[in-house]
Amino acid sequence: MTDSEHRTLNGTAPDDGSDEQPTETDESAYKKSTKYDSGAKDLERVTDYVEEEEILNSNDLSSGRVVTRDGPFDLTFKALQVIGSRRIEEAAEKQKKESELAKIQIKKEDVDLIVKEMEISRTTAERTLREHSGDVVKALTALVD
Repeated sequence: MTDSEHRTLNGTAPDDGSDEQPTETDESAYKKSTKYDSGAKDLERVTDYVEEEEILNSNDLSSGRVVTRDGPFDLTFKALQVIGSRRIEEAAEKQKKESELAKIQIKKEDVDLIVKEMEISRTTAERTLREHSGDVVKALTALVD
């Protein structure tokens, strides 16, 4: 076994003939940069924590407001907020539509006719009739189509 093979097996690199050794200034520069990086990382962690706390305290999805934040889960967080906002908007629209439909006056005879002829539930007949402003012909046509 040659000397270079022995050094390679022992975990030391074979001598390539270069006599470059790290200088003292390179080592001190490296120590300074790692010290600076460590402080910057600490500062970043503190500011991230404070920002997340502010977001969590001000996060109000019922208002439909989308709050953004920085971090690895930024896109997921935003997507969930958008989904939540849309669900709230859809629920509000549905409730508004239901209240408008409830205001429409329908005749009991018209509901009975639709239930008897189409063999559907009373609730479905009432809803269809309300959606067509109490017009029996339009409601029946919609149910047939």
